[in-house]
Amino acid sequence: MAERVRWGVIATGGIAEVVTGDMLRVPDVEVLAVSSRRIDRAREFAERHGIPRPYGDHHELLADPDVEVVYVATPHAQHHEVARDALLAGKHVLCEKAFTLTVADAEDLVALARDRGLFLMEAMWTRFNPLVRELGALVADGTIGDVRTVHADFGFVADYDARARLWNPAMGGGSLLDLGVYPVSFAHLLLGEPSVVHAHGSLAPSGVDAEIGLLLGYPGGAHALLSASLVTAPAVRATVVGTMGRVEVHDPFFRPEAITVHRTGEEPRTRTVALDGAGYTYQIQEVVDRVRAGDVESPRMPHADTVAVMRTMTRALDALGVTFPRP
Repeated sequence: MAERVRWGVIATGGIAEVVTGDMLRVPDVEVLAVSSRRIDRAREFAERHGIPRPYGDHHELLADPDVEVVYVATPHAQHHEVARDALLAGKHVLCEKAFTLTVADAEDLVALARDRGLFLMEAMWTRFNPLVRELGALVADGTIGDVRTVHADFGFVADYDARARLWNPAMGGGSLLDLGVYPVSFAHLLLGEPSVVHAHGSLAPSGVDAEIGLLLGYPGGAHALLSASLVTAPAVRATVVGTMGRVEVHDPFFRPEAITVHRTGEEPRTRTVALDGAGYTYQIQEVVDRVRAGDVESPRMPHADTVAVMRTMTRALDALGVTFPRP
């Protein structure tokens, strides 16, 4: 049996808490280290999860020769710096989304990973969900005909606080990078990169997008209607409409446990799954498998898709006049 792949977790916020819990469910994983800007938080996190090596700085974790893969769970604005440091330290990287704040930063990380022969992936766990994979297969085999429309929404109401991560431009805040990345990546999975990007929304007093609606246009008339919001709570569903039917991806579409296939002239069919853990184990296993295989990217979340999604989001934010200060 192959030895377990040894991981380090960088940051100790809510997403790191949940993902680390799922890491511990994967038999091929050993969570060896965790870092935080405050050593007391790293120690508390390590104690909760049985992690033997807490560090008070991510550079200390990256200097640990036993850590093979790092999971970057910092705020968006720190992704490029931390992921770059990790690649330069010879570590494979799973980096939370939104991957970076700019296309140039995303391209820089991809180029560096390829140059160093290291695995790098955006943590878009939705693409590894069993039912989303099944949806991809249904679309590929023509079950619902040619896909003409993708519709997806994600939002919740967040109290405004200019200092909080969601509202702070210095931390990469706003509805699109935090929530909208899910519908945008979902549309890219099914239709690819759009030729046209229209966006409309409203800005918070801090200058980040409080809500945004996107119309993505494709050659031949196919389109995606997407939204993200920090001021409303829509149903977090997605619908994929083709010339011979449609697939409804049940709430929440980013980690579905049910999809319903409506094929013209047939009774609807609903498929359900019981997800393993919180649903992150599938992407963790993918990283382990790719690292063991010596791959630099995953075919289910390739570098080109990550950069393309970043381009689409940048075009949308530019349309609203949203900019982020450079670190």
